[in-house]
Amino acid sequence: MTKSPLTLYLAAPRGFCAGVDRAIKIVEMALDKWGAPVYVRHEIVHNKFVVDELRNKGAVFVEELEECPDDRPVVFSAHGVPKSVPAEAARREMLFVDATCPLVSKVHIEAQRHADRGLQIVMIGHAGHPETIGTMGQLPEGDVLLVETPEDVAYLDVRDPGQLAFVTQTTLSVDDTAEIVAALQARFPQIVGPHKEDICYATTNRQEAVKAMATKVDAMLVVGAPNSSNSRRLVEVGSRAGCAYAQLVQRATDIDWRALDGVSGVGITAGASAPEVLINEVIDAFRDRYDVQVEQVETAKETVEFKVPRILREPRTEV
Repeated sequence: MTKSPLTLYLAAPRGFCAGVDRAIKIVEMALDKWGAPVYVRHEIVHNKFVVDELRNKGAVFVEELEECPDDRPVVFSAHGVPKSVPAEAARREMLFVDATCPLVSKVHIEAQRHADRGLQIVMIGHAGHPETIGTMGQLPEGDVLLVETPEDVAYLDVRDPGQLAFVTQTTLSVDDTAEIVAALQARFPQIVGPHKEDICYATTNRQEAVKAMATKVDAMLVVGAPNSSNSRRLVEVGSRAGCAYAQLVQRATDIDWRALDGVSGVGITAGASAPEVLINEVIDAFRDRYDVQVEQVETAKETVEFKVPRILREPRTEV
């Protein structure tokens, strides 16, 4: 049976960012250095395939520090943690390694500097997301107010309208965030913004690639996990940029082939925590069904690398 022709447009950049790559490497190096088990507080990154691979190597994933024994290493996830978590680990004399993405740590430092100047912080983010919890947990309760939409800005109850600053979650939609920032600046003209935008380079680059690809395709698949903020934003960006069908899939087995019936061009991208092996799996699934031609849509080149913490580069110590 003759296969129908189909063009796959691959977004570039896509998939792993430097912060995710570093976080996974931290867990692997901790296992190499101290042996299994190594405990990880929260999923190291939001991707089931990655988490399962590390679990098979000896990582034990927990939600809270109280689930970890005192005598085994613990790694804090790439999303960051409230200040109370490393403080408690230190109190218990635990060996811990912080895998917080350096770009998230930058936001933590920023929030603290604003607070040291007497400013109250407004955080643009998603309630309940680990990164939001971690950033808000850098300061005492009440010092950071959360907004998720432009409409939320009208209901903010601030201590002093002239003493405000804002920070953002690093994985938000660039366009959505701009709308919220505009609402904040309209209501609080003196509000102080970040020295450099908080939304990370990888989130921005992946969204720009999706926008460039959206008008070329009939459908778009984003490889990523349902609890991955940056992956879900890519779906939204694709839809808003004009793609009639944009869908999140974790694996090739999640593809709804009926929804793709009759398409001639499909865009493929991946969230920052999705490994390339899953993207290749999706491409292979298309090759099984179509006569595939692959084109890359490149909007940026990424060369960012982050060092792992010093404790992992030092000689092994007994635990």
